[in-house]
Amino acid sequence: MGIQPTRSSAQPLAGRRIVITRAREQAASLRRALEARGAGVIELPTIAFTPPRSWRPLNNAIQRLEDYAWIIFTSANGVESFFRRLRQAQKTARALRHSRVAAIGPATAAALRRHGIKPDVMPADFRAEGLVRALGRGQWRGKRVLLARAAAARELLPQELRRRGAKVDVVAVYRTVVPPTRRSKARALFTRERPDLITFTSSSTAQNFARLLGEHRARRVVRGVAIAVIGPVTAATVRELGWRVAVISKPYTVPALVEAIVRYFAARRRPSSGR
Repeated sequence: MGIQPTRSSAQPLAGRRIVITRAREQAASLRRALEARGAGVIELPTIAFTPPRSWRPLNNAIQRLEDYAWIIFTSANGVESFFRRLRQAQKTARALRHSRVAAIGPATAAALRRHGIKPDVMPADFRAEGLVRALGRGQWRGKRVLLARAAAARELLPQELRRRGAKVDVVAVYRTVVPPTRRSKARALFTRERPDLITFTSSSTAQNFARLLGEHRARRVVRGVAIAVIGPVTAATVRELGWRVAVISKPYTVPALVEAIVRYFAARRRPSSGR
């Protein structure tokens, strides 16, 4: 169900209808921020999180955490899934005391702090490329690294660490799937009053949107609808799907995305020079 846009002229997104495609359990912060600025928000989750196909690799890693020089987390969801399994193994955050810990960005770092872990490294550029640079070249040869991440993810980070001589265990702590959203609901959003903008906060949200609607239909329905994304990786995925990106946030965070959307619509209202 969509919320009717607020009409207050004091709110920069008043009258704008915005679709958010984040997982249902992660959508609240983006929704609240957009609604606070007057937008009418429609939730269409195109991604859901499920357990990995097997817990055995993670269970094995948890039993020998002291072997890892580094433990790397690439999402807040991965942090939560890891610590749930850690508790089931009757271990606490102290089990990580032998390792240095890296977080890919502020949301991941905040999730770690909620569990009592202060990351040793967080890059300024919140993606795999930034994390590779932040970790530095240093002495990696022979060091064992645990990379706790989604089952399907970019291979840049483990490949680069292995190239530097590290022994990297890539362990799936969750999977991303298309949620059981009815296709008719997704299609109906674009046959009634069309939204002004769609947000994609990861490559998976965009790819699953295309799967949900079908690629040809998706290309038709996004025509004339602005697309806002977090970061260049998601932007590249959107362009590969044949869609045009109107807004890219930097830094790659939800608050930055909201402010970039506000700036986008403010620019569209602004009279052109010379008139």
